[in-house]
Amino acid sequence: MALTTTDPHTAVAEDAIPAPEGRTEIIDTDYEIGQDNINFRRRFVFELDIHNVVFSVSALSIVLFTFLTLAFQTTLEPAFTGLRNFLTSNLDWFFLLTGNVFVLVCIGLILSPLGRIRLGGPEATPDYGNLAWFSMLFAAGMGIGLMFYGVSEPMGHFTAALGGPVFEDGVRTDWAPLNGAAGDPEAARRLAMAATIFHWGLHPWAIYAIVALSLALFSFNKGLPLTLRSIFYPIFGERVWGWPGHVIDILAVFATIFGLSTSLGIGAQQASAGLEFLFGIPSTETTMILLVLAITCIAIASVVAGMDKGVKLLSEVNLGLAALLLLFVIAVGPTMQIIQGFFLNLKAYATYLPALANPFGREDTNFSQGWTAFYWAWWISWSPFVGMFIARVSRGRTVRGLLTAVLLIPSLVSVLWMTALGGTAISQLVNDGLTSVQDAALELQLFEMLAHLPITAVTSFIGIVLVIVFFVTSSDSGSLVIDTISAGGKVNAPVPQRVFWATFEGLVAVALLLGGGLVALQAMAVSTGLPFAIVLLGASYALIKGLLSEPR
Repeated sequence: MALTTTDPHTAVAEDAIPAPEGRTEIIDTDYEIGQDNINFRRRFVFELDIHNVVFSVSALSIVLFTFLTLAFQTTLEPAFTGLRNFLTSNLDWFFLLTGNVFVLVCIGLILSPLGRIRLGGPEATPDYGNLAWFSMLFAAGMGIGLMFYGVSEPMGHFTAALGGPVFEDGVRTDWAPLNGAAGDPEAARRLAMAATIFHWGLHPWAIYAIVALSLALFSFNKGLPLTLRSIFYPIFGERVWGWPGHVIDILAVFATIFGLSTSLGIGAQQASAGLEFLFGIPSTETTMILLVLAITCIAIASVVAGMDKGVKLLSEVNLGLAALLLLFVIAVGPTMQIIQGFFLNLKAYATYLPALANPFGREDTNFSQGWTAFYWAWWISWSPFVGMFIARVSRGRTVRGLLTAVLLIPSLVSVLWMTALGGTAISQLVNDGLTSVQDAALELQLFEMLAHLPITAVTSFIGIVLVIVFFVTSSDSGSLVIDTISAGGKVNAPVPQRVFWATFEGLVAVALLLGGGLVALQAMAVSTGLPFAIVLLGASYALIKGLLSEPR
């Protein structure tokens, strides 16, 4: 490595990331971005600029996996589901432990002098304003999850906790978190909200933050390509440009395409259920496929429009609609209970956090394995996509600023969202005796909760639009990320490649909806959480080592 002072006005190649501004510790490597690429720009009108190994192996393997899943579904689905269950049941302690490690690393960096380091160099300024930045990272991170689970998860934990522990033949069979709260509605409410916040608060965002910060540091400060392999330069050295790096990037593409395609299919199910609830349109396979195709077309249009006119604009629209729905529920729901509940739920989260995060000696195995370990594996499998997207829009932020914002702001918004929507649904059950939300299918519980509030048709329609637009932002930001990885780190690769990946996600989702393979794909996506958990532990070591080499 050589300490280098760079000129912020130095010309930057079209496909390269901006040069560091100010004094940074540039990594001296002979590798040039795109040197292993196959470039079709001069031969065909349809431009391509792809990493010959990562693109080819990823695309062919995903096609092969989809075909095999559909052709041998009766054999492969139980195999993938069994693998997922084995990992979450036998390695739940490992997932919980690694989640705790990532939170502690982030907190340690925030409190340490390393937090003053600026991504992009000491003279860099943020590429996006605070509102646009937050809108994009939140929409990409878990916006759609809050729509699907905002009502159903608090309600599910509340019901299980209220029932208390259940034993059959000496084995605990209930799904209540910790020891439950048998027969005590108020205690069950606190425990349910603490468990929900645990799954949507600091831990998942710490996973995303580790990936985002690592990528931003090694790309914007060290001058390496914006791909997952760059993080591991301190570990592998120049070998990272060979097969060790190929494997890391291919795994990242797998995890991203599997996670996005699965979520696209699940989101289509929720949107279809909402259309049937609101307009009487039958929630059939045809309806869901048409929704997937419509979402894919909008995502393609957004991808073609680019980061500022596409993803940024849609993310801001999304945030505005979500805020409108949230404020409406607070205003017409149990307002004082929601406001008080926000602070009480934060207190409950802090109280129960040590027990919920404990990886060893758990008696609530159904909860810790079927909920927490599953979630941690799911978040880890999504981390290449979300982390890279956050990194790409976070140039100019300090380490402390990025970590604080990524950990705290989305976590607090998630607490408010779950308190408002989930808390309102629980109040409808406990205070009003309404059981329709509790009895409804998961994809319908949001709409059933809104049905007991004024102007149901308007709010339910906003809910459907939010589900669709959240998926559009996830799809097009995911396409940008996959395209960058499969182009060897080029951030401005030809637009047709982004269109290819956005189309690919939709086609995989349609194929699996038609063939009933979504369960197998989701199980496979979660299973990628194990190798990526190991990858992220290595990334944490490389991140700290990289930060220590930076001038402060």
